[in-house]
Amino acid sequence: MQTLFVDEHILVINKPANLSVLPEGWDKDADYLVKMLEEKYQKIWVVHRIDKITSGIILFALNAEAHRSLNIQFEKHQVEKRYHAILNGIPKWEEKTTKFPLRVNVGHKHRTMVDDRNGVRAETKFKVEERYQVSTLVEAMPMTGRTHQIRVHAYALGHPLLGDVLYSAPQSNLIQRPALHAFSLTFTHPTSGKIVSFQADYADDFRKAIRLLQGK
Repeated sequence: MQTLFVDEHILVINKPANLSVLPEGWDKDADYLVKMLEEKYQKIWVVHRIDKITSGIILFALNAEAHRSLNIQFEKHQVEKRYHAILNGIPKWEEKTTKFPLRVNVGHKHRTMVDDRNGVRAETKFKVEERYQVSTLVEAMPMTGRTHQIRVHAYALGHPLLGDVLYSAPQSNLIQRPALHAFSLTFTHPTSGKIVSFQADYADDFRKAIRLLQGK
């Protein structure tokens, strides 16, 4: 876990993969990010979440006023979120915007699925960053905040994330989790009113997968 920025109002963390933000119901004794941070900062206000399996940037508030301001920005989609993901296959497009409606918590595995009739609005913008022999590094910008949104939209495009067996990708020797990293956040600082942007370095397994795909 790496602290990217902290002041009296906000805390920006680069979260490792396979660490939950909040406690898991089936393992109440397991460590989770908020518990670890509150041992140092006493009180943390959760503004948004990223999946346990996802590495990368996450923002917290350190007081109620900052929490209120940041919540409004997230609710109004005023926060720019950029993820990097490795897809199975080579898309024919350079950029693609998907608007498949999504329904969450489907079946015993709690998957998210595309559901044109009963799903809720979801939008993700994809942009190719690098192409490899059988995989592709993309930037993904979720314009909405649905559970597993990037993973399901990539799957619906025919290119599930590398290692994302929940969404029909084959197991990978390159990475042992869905290859998804929360790369950057851009938002308005709750007290200064300035636009601020932070980036999170790739997790070691994500970086190693890219090096191998590049043949390095």
